[in-house]
Amino acid sequence: MKIDGVHYRTIWLSKDGWSVEIIDQTKLPHHFVIIGLRSADEAARAIKDMLVRGAPLIGATAAYGLCMALRDDPSDVCLDATYAMLAKTRPTAINLKWALDAMVAAVRPLPLAERVKAAYARAAQLCDDDVEICRRIGENGLAIIRELAAAKPGKTVHILTHCNAGWLACVDWGTALAPMYMAHDEGLPVHVWVDETRPRNQGASLTAFELGRHGVAHTILPDNAGGHVMQHGLVDMCIVGTDRTTASGDVANKIGTYLKALAAHDNGVPFYVALPHTTIDWTLSDGVKEIPIEQRSPQEVTHMTGLTDEGEIMTVQISAPGSQAANYGFDVTPARLVTGLITERGVCSASREGLLSLYPERADG
Repeated sequence: MKIDGVHYRTIWLSKDGWSVEIIDQTKLPHHFVIIGLRSADEAARAIKDMLVRGAPLIGATAAYGLCMALRDDPSDVCLDATYAMLAKTRPTAINLKWALDAMVAAVRPLPLAERVKAAYARAAQLCDDDVEICRRIGENGLAIIRELAAAKPGKTVHILTHCNAGWLACVDWGTALAPMYMAHDEGLPVHVWVDETRPRNQGASLTAFELGRHGVAHTILPDNAGGHVMQHGLVDMCIVGTDRTTASGDVANKIGTYLKALAAHDNGVPFYVALPHTTIDWTLSDGVKEIPIEQRSPQEVTHMTGLTDEGEIMTVQISAPGSQAANYGFDVTPARLVTGLITERGVCSASREGLLSLYPERADG
């Protein structure tokens, strides 16, 4: 995707050929800042502190973190220790473990002298694969938007999304936003309701930022207003992303997604989830009981950071002094509330049967 006419991925190799550069998403939307990561520890901090976020991008960042560690020490001891350190940075997103497992599988069988080159090659392939997967997700979701547009010729298709599942959450394109970008580029009239997504406001700060820079019509919506706009016929469909999807079709996504799915179900609004195969956890069946839910710092709830009228970035407390705060990072939407899963292989029902129809090779495992 482009920022001021310049194409960017969200992570790329620096000119030195071994460190990586990222867009510091904690500075958006007010400042577009590129920083370098030069060690596995810096990659871990970037993931944990959400300088990078979004399940696919977390996985890509961890992959390069492992590369940088092996550059200093290609031994099995370093490989295992770095894997463990990176794996615990964000517990909900399964892409993190998937990417680390792919990296280990690529380098462990090799002699020490060959590991670094192989690691960087595998990390680059993971990034390129993610771009292509997201492009295909976009095409499959675009077909749904085309059908909605054909059913209301000359009128705008209104799409509601929650959190950020655009190119800032992936290497490029995004998952939930990719169909919207393609619809816009094709000339279809689309408008996106962007949930603010408290407490970190990824919708207001990230989704609105990238949609705006790409020229897609959008409106930031308070989280609690989603049901209202659905009741009044102002939403034609919902598309969200997911950080982990069970084999039975339950989806974990940013906190608040479940409430939007309930509102969509009550108002007959189609509720789709866009995801790559790397987000499917085939070992789990009951998302509510089995998916680990990250609990983040209470300060993300009690404080808010923004731009003052004087142009200064400032963090202020918004809560009553002394009050406790709970900060659950994700919730789980049961499969029964999901209209369909949009994957790189097509669209299927949110069920084991649906997923296996697209991924039959997983039938035995």
